[in-house]
Amino acid sequence: MTKTKMLLTGLLLNTALAASAFAASNPLSVHVLNLQDGLPSTGVSVMLEKQDGDKWVRLSEGVTNEQGRITALYPKDSTIDKGNYRVTFKTGEWFSKHKTPTFFPEIPVIFKADGSVPHYHIPLLVSPYGFSTYRGN
Repeated sequence: MTKTKMLLTGLLLNTALAASAFAASNPLSVHVLNLQDGLPSTGVSVMLEKQDGDKWVRLSEGVTNEQGRITALYPKDSTIDKGNYRVTFKTGEWFSKHKTPTFFPEIPVIFKADGSVPHYHIPLLVSPYGFSTYRGN
């Protein structure tokens, strides 16, 4: 392995470890991957809300980075309260910017934080006419 390749590998590993340490300090992260080309979806707007009775209260918002991630979507320096949350991915805006028609103008993902884990991760695999999500780690 060349010195340049070794340096790049070390840099990537350090970046991944730093991102993972930062994510661990925030109770919620998201990741968006475009299944059409297999690449991260950079620049997707994402909103977080918490259910309060019959209404949803906005807590925060963000935009995915070059890896398609928001490593800290929950309000800074807070622990996640038990309850129902909604993460809304503004996929229509993203596909429009990429001149791609889509069936989904936005994708809401509603989940329950039950306090069983200190960190929740919501990955979204998206294409213009389909999507999948799951509880990540």
